[in-house]
Amino acid sequence: MNIVSLFCGIRSRLLWVSACVLLASPVFSAELKTSKEKALTVQANLGYATVLPGHKGAVATVQPLATEAAVNAFAKGGNAIDAALAAAFTLGVVDSHNSGIGGGLFIVARLANGKVIAIDGREMAPAKAHRDMFLRDGKASKALSKTGALAVGIPGSVQALYELQQKGGALTFDQVLMPAAKLAEAGFPIDNTLANRLARTADKMQPFEATKKIFFDKKGQPLQAGTVLKQPDLARSYRSLAKHGPNWFYRGEFAKQTAQWMARNGGIIDANDFARYHTVHREPVHSRFMGYDVYGFGPPSSGGAHIAQMLNMLDGLPIGTMTDAERYHWLIEVMKRAFADRAHWLGDADFVPVPKGLIGADYAKTLRKTIHPSNASETQKITHGMPPKAASDFFYKQLNKHTTHLTTADAKGNWVAITTTLNTSFGSKVVVPGTGVLLNNQMDDFVAAPGVPNAFGLVGGEANSIAPFKRPLSSMSPTLVLKNNQPVMTLGAAGGPTIITQVLQGLVNYLALNKPLEQALDTPRVHHQWQPDWVFTELPLEGKTAKALDAKGHKLRKAGDFGGTQAIVLKNGQFEAVTEPRIIRRNQKPIIKVN
Repeated sequence: MNIVSLFCGIRSRLLWVSACVLLASPVFSAELKTSKEKALTVQANLGYATVLPGHKGAVATVQPLATEAAVNAFAKGGNAIDAALAAAFTLGVVDSHNSGIGGGLFIVARLANGKVIAIDGREMAPAKAHRDMFLRDGKASKALSKTGALAVGIPGSVQALYELQQKGGALTFDQVLMPAAKLAEAGFPIDNTLANRLARTADKMQPFEATKKIFFDKKGQPLQAGTVLKQPDLARSYRSLAKHGPNWFYRGEFAKQTAQWMARNGGIIDANDFARYHTVHREPVHSRFMGYDVYGFGPPSSGGAHIAQMLNMLDGLPIGTMTDAERYHWLIEVMKRAFADRAHWLGDADFVPVPKGLIGADYAKTLRKTIHPSNASETQKITHGMPPKAASDFFYKQLNKHTTHLTTADAKGNWVAITTTLNTSFGSKVVVPGTGVLLNNQMDDFVAAPGVPNAFGLVGGEANSIAPFKRPLSSMSPTLVLKNNQPVMTLGAAGGPTIITQVLQGLVNYLALNKPLEQALDTPRVHHQWQPDWVFTELPLEGKTAKALDAKGHKLRKAGDFGGTQAIVLKNGQFEAVTEPRIIRRNQKPIIKVN
């Protein structure tokens, strides 16, 4: 497979996120109805992003039903934390190809008391995992790390969402969860995106009977757009979770059922792995850019560190007066250097030393000196840098040595950014029988062997090798921006490694270029990840800017539109919420009717 085909495959799996209709604002409805007829109409007249009356809050998600769930949580007296949880659990029902309780997530939130927190709900490798578990005859088996029992990491979403709710939610855990359970039981009409994702992934889902039972019809075909998808097993799981809390998932019936399935199907996860799962409350990665405080997520996310690193390289440059070609040139060059460092240095900072010097201003100045203002750098000549104190000053202390983004905010000062994923479409393709829960395939985010690309073409080194209870490296980049200790912006994205570059460009376009929020997200994007030495771009290759970049020596490859960014800003006391404009354009047609 050539790299263009690989990138297009990545885009089709993760960047084309779920949505159904284009309308301006959601219906402020009561709890979701239960009859089939009403379930068919519940997606009508909904929007992806909305601001509550009186600017009391804001929501942006990739699916109108998730946005409605967040709005309903506000209507019940909840705050942005409750709204975020309601949206996240609903996405597990309607956006199951991307997210769900069988996956993991990162949370960056600013609480009403002014504290910024970061909760690591990333999956963990099981106790029996080992460095060479995906090697067969000395070569990495990509199939084993992507599909089936061995691909699964211990999910973290449930515990992380529960802990966020305990930090300051106004509603109870069951109040934010039960609407999603009712929706799973009542059903909803499958949108075109979910139907297309099912069609593309059907052959890999075929071997798993519990998965087919949910997503295939009686003739053995993947469900079509407009079909009402009911998930009674998932509804029961949600009800059990609402009643018993995370213990049901990590130490109760779900853990036991999963362990039993693993034992029968060649897996290595057991009940003790679930019982040992824990979140980590991280120190947010903090950097400064043009007078703003930018908070991101640290390792095992690579996004926070490298967004800070790239912003540091750009800070002080006359970005606002550059031509488009000049600006893109600098963006591409800082991307190359950040991704070269990612491949070498980044991993789970509880297991490997990840230098804090990566986000230092002096290190950024050193890297910036290697960038020619007019000519593209030759990627083969770029290697990882050597940050200051690389052998002594690390993120945290070592203990023993496709994706969805949603965001909410309220007038009390609670701001929440959550990026959550199963990894590639429908994760491992495994549904634990009787639970309705799709399990992730995050083990593919480890390095199966140094230098071997993962599903997104990313290479890595020993820092991201497999080890028991280690968390795989991620590109998820929930981000929060403050000025004078007050929140002004939050954003995050879906799309594998392009998450990092999407967030970077959203920040630059809004903070440095002062573009309106929707335009800041809609501006054509570029992406470079060091290897291969290609610039994936939305720019028309025959256009003036692309020709100018080509003249500088950049190797452009047209990628179509890519990305899935959600953002909220607060300006002059007014909220604005925007869901990825590319999503809106891709889903302008209404849902097709059921036959």
